[in-house]
Amino acid sequence: MPRVKIPRKSTAIDMTAMCDVAFLLLTFFILTAKPRTDDPVPIDIPASTEKLLLPEADIATLIIGQKKVFFGIEGYELRKAMLVEMGNSHNPKMSFTQDEAIKFASLPTFGVPLNVLHQFLALDGEDKKNYTQPGIPVDTTDTNELYEWVHAARIVTRRLDDKDMRVSIKGDSKEEYPTIKTVIATLQKQNVNKFALITALRSAPK
Repeated sequence: MPRVKIPRKSTAIDMTAMCDVAFLLLTFFILTAKPRTDDPVPIDIPASTEKLLLPEADIATLIIGQKKVFFGIEGYELRKAMLVEMGNSHNPKMSFTQDEAIKFASLPTFGVPLNVLHQFLALDGEDKKNYTQPGIPVDTTDTNELYEWVHAARIVTRRLDDKDMRVSIKGDSKEEYPTIKTVIATLQKQNVNKFALITALRSAPK
């Protein structure tokens, strides 16, 4: 009696679950990725052979280039609170609207004197992007608004996160020494003697 042949069938793999996982991972990475922001001035950072990642929270960054100083702090709510603290502690006091606070909190870094901050925040879109920021005044003998911003940022970081704010400096490798010296003296004036220098990684000499 002849044997019955069972027809062969191709193997089918259900990829539905794999597609779901792939899209979930893709959505997660898109939502949690931190967008790269351009520096307000071109910065050619110096190179080093050490690699140490900076924390993603409770850290402020000072950008120094073209004899200008820019300031920024990580955290949307911290930036809003810093603006309010700066306005309340400044003499004479300054008030900012809720809309201005929201616009300020969306800025990763800024570099304008306090007396033109209202006008700067009123700019929209391309006007703000094309505006040449003059830098934060940082004169140790006359007007040192950088000192006030750093002080306000330290206060709100301690108040909201119960942590000490860390400071990093991102300076152009060709920046003149007096500008760097003035910034460091401003930090030391409020006992900030430890800070990180942002550099580019290079290979160690053989």
